[in-house]
Amino acid sequence: MKLLNYFRIRINYIPLLDRWILSQLIPPLIFSISAFTVVSVSVGVMFDLVRKIVEFNLPLNIAFNIFILRLPGFVVLSFPMATLLASLLTYSKLSSNSELKALRAIGISIYRIILPSLCLALLMTGLTFVFNNNIVPYSNSKADFVLRSSLGKTFTMEEGEDIIYSRHGNIIDSDNNKVSRSLTHIFYAKDYTDGFMNKVKVLDLSKYGYTQVLSAEKAFWDSNINKWQFLNGKLLLFSDKGDSTVTKFDSYIYPFNTGPIKVASIPKDANDMTLSQAKKALEIYKETSNIKEVRRLKVRIQEKFTLPMACIVFSLIGSSLASIPNSKTNGTQGFGISIILILFYYILSFTFSSLGVKGSISHISAAWSPVFISSITGLLLMKYANR
Repeated sequence: MKLLNYFRIRINYIPLLDRWILSQLIPPLIFSISAFTVVSVSVGVMFDLVRKIVEFNLPLNIAFNIFILRLPGFVVLSFPMATLLASLLTYSKLSSNSELKALRAIGISIYRIILPSLCLALLMTGLTFVFNNNIVPYSNSKADFVLRSSLGKTFTMEEGEDIIYSRHGNIIDSDNNKVSRSLTHIFYAKDYTDGFMNKVKVLDLSKYGYTQVLSAEKAFWDSNINKWQFLNGKLLLFSDKGDSTVTKFDSYIYPFNTGPIKVASIPKDANDMTLSQAKKALEIYKETSNIKEVRRLKVRIQEKFTLPMACIVFSLIGSSLASIPNSKTNGTQGFGISIILILFYYILSFTFSSLGVKGSISHISAAWSPVFISSITGLLLMKYANR
């Protein structure tokens, strides 16, 4: 009871105008989150689960668990879209009822009227970041684990596929003297399953004047000796003079680091990583000199921040657009406008993101340009609405 009274007192500190506008914003926001989540979940999860139930005999209770675990990933995507639709519907309603006109008649600017929407969007921004960084990666990985455990051999999922790990170091001669520093090893495996690298090939360039190629069916890390053990393969040695030897083996001990296992453990989708995991993955890719993956992860790390920022951007655009004098938007029109604006924003985001991964622009520009462009658009609309 004391806690309830405490919150009532705190709420009373909020100005009456803000409380009234927030009371108009929250119901459509909740409705919009529900609507967008249902649509995205139906397309993104339901059809896939139904297929696995039919084709792989996935038990219904397991399918329901996976559905619940996948839900946060789609809820978080609905937050920015719901913020846009809620602001559009709310301010359109206030405009059509001449309530905005009445507020402006008593000297309240459109900037002050839109402020509660931006404050709510700021709260949604924080909620989106927490969901996207703390909840979604855990729930997605848990869903994958449940799916693997339930389907077992019927439906195989690899821990990592097409693993490529390169290492730079010193090139040494036959007397172990340093000749130069360059690329020394390229480690490739088709996939990594149950602790084994499969279809492994290692190119060793660490000996000056010689090239060594190690090929094996399987390889695993032996923690007792801290070395790799290759099974059922052959070792090819080429010299710059044209000599070559081939040695077949059942088992071969090879000194190397655990870098390939680290690469295999990195989730393919950056959305399945927390911010700290993404930064660790970035360091691993820097060690391997995988420039494309380094660029991709740099962009994805920045997008961990720009996705939540879309809530503020959409709120600014939606509330400003709906506050333009004589603009009347009903629910159907508001939904249609929301879809168009969302589509435009994400096309812009995907375009800049691709340019960043390609290296045409910096990772900062790739992630933040859509936010900057959309924010400028929203500010211009707000200035136009305040005429």
